[in-house]
Amino acid sequence: MNWDQIEGNWKQFKGRVKEKWAKFTDDDLDKIEGRRDRLAGKLQEKYGIAKEEAEKQLKEFEEKISQH
Repeated sequence: MNWDQIEGNWKQFKGRVKEKWAKFTDDDLDKIEGRRDRLAGKLQEKYGIAKEEAEKQLKEFEEKISQH
């Protein structure tokens, strides 16, 4: 599954995102709108991590949901 599919079905994936990153609020997820760059930025902001770590976590998330 690629990110375009996730973005296109964002409402379905918001719950899975919230399961993985519990610090996100519903408002955060609405503002992200499925955009990978926005999600990466929010990860850095909420969790105090570097851009590289945010990208690593996003890649792992993409791989995990592709397996389901």
